[in-house]
Amino acid sequence: MSQPQTDPILVHLDGVAKSFGAVQALARVSFDIPQGACIGLVGHNGAGKSTLMHILAGSLTAGSGRIVVEGVDLTDRYGIATANAHGIRCVFQELSLCPNLSVAENARILHPSLKGWGWRKRAATLIRDRLDAVFPQHGIDPDAIVGDLSIARRQMVEIARAFSISDRPVKLVILDEPTSSLDAVLAGQLLAYVRRFVAEGGSVVLISHLLGEVLSTADRIVVMRDGKIVAEREAGAFTRTSLVECMGSMVQAEEGAGTPTKRLGDIPVVSAAPATRSATLPGGTSLLAHRGEIVGLAGLGGHGQTDMLMRIFDGAARPIPGVAVDGKVAIVAGDRQTDGVFPLWSIADNMTIASLGQMARRWLIDSRAEQGMAEDWRRRIGIRTDDVDMPILSLSGGNQQKVLFARALGSSATIILMDDPMRGVDIGTKQEVYAMLRAEAAKGRTFLWYTTEMDELKHCDHVYVFRDGRIVTDLARSELTEERVLQSSFEAAA
Repeated sequence: MSQPQTDPILVHLDGVAKSFGAVQALARVSFDIPQGACIGLVGHNGAGKSTLMHILAGSLTAGSGRIVVEGVDLTDRYGIATANAHGIRCVFQELSLCPNLSVAENARILHPSLKGWGWRKRAATLIRDRLDAVFPQHGIDPDAIVGDLSIARRQMVEIARAFSISDRPVKLVILDEPTSSLDAVLAGQLLAYVRRFVAEGGSVVLISHLLGEVLSTADRIVVMRDGKIVAEREAGAFTRTSLVECMGSMVQAEEGAGTPTKRLGDIPVVSAAPATRSATLPGGTSLLAHRGEIVGLAGLGGHGQTDMLMRIFDGAARPIPGVAVDGKVAIVAGDRQTDGVFPLWSIADNMTIASLGQMARRWLIDSRAEQGMAEDWRRRIGIRTDDVDMPILSLSGGNQQKVLFARALGSSATIILMDDPMRGVDIGTKQEVYAMLRAEAAKGRTFLWYTTEMDELKHCDHVYVFRDGRIVTDLARSELTEERVLQSSFEAAA
């Protein structure tokens, strides 16, 4: 899928630099985005990828350097309006939809030409048509309030809105972790649409920590590390191993995923029956988790996995019919904006909030113990900051997610619920977290892990597959394949 070198250059970034105080996020970055090409942009959390794309989208101003679009130097007047006027759109990792507005009303925000009598109907048609094109059989009502949608559906709306066309063409779409909340089927639909869009002359910048997606979809791949470009070549010239090595991380042996944890005791610490939403599937299985187990929750997105985790979380605090929990519970939220970070608090405050009871001295919080815990977990989980008293929003999205892991793992909870928690986390950190989970499970902690990534399910001792609000299959580690999971997701258990 390589692009000929004669393709016209849509965007030329020349020596773009950006600093936040003493932290240099970008160090004179230069590269080209041709017309009709998909550029993969990869690197660890904090490498500068999202900062660079924020500058290209106009939501951040470069400290120095030039931005040239279709041969015109726009640096002095570049901003969101200029980017939009030249057909540049961005789907950020932290979604930007207004939760109190409908899907159609959110589409109208990006398309001011939709005005006058009947604009709501035209906006609804616009977003529905693009959803149909990108995500066939999506089932999203344009009149639905965005705040009532699951995070996966919000991501689908944001993506469809970016590709939608009203009075001006879309020339470049920046996708920052676009599949982070999508299941395998939806991710496949999106990546197929990206290739169609590129074949028709559009350009895409694809940022993803799922390296298989980048290798299979991108024409060229740009690798960033510490605010600099360290490699750039045709996608076919990379392998997964060489790509990770360019990013500056050693690839751990895959056999580690196959090492099972040891169940400690025969009495489950969690027993939960799903809150059935459908009468089409008879029977159904209850979820059981024992001390020392890592239990996976799988299936297509929105089929009851998150609901199950929340029932268990609530069941640890109050009686819930069909739910029994023996132990303290902590949760690592996948939707960090809504359910995870406290945006006005520091990194340290966000990290230690679940452990304050352990640090109370004569009814006061021991500030030295709090600071010590934050510094310890900053080092252990590799949070990219020199100062844990900085605001949490000063971190990249992946590093914010690391803070949520540190909050849960640093607490006294014996049962950890994880709601698709690896959104936007780089491969090196993922491998470190996987090892940490196995080590904690060996000490007797129990993990219930909903994930949309098949590779992550391989780290589980067994996996419950959900369909239409019910558990339809319990797959042992030895039975776990992508085909079995997809088959169970679409077919009722016999």
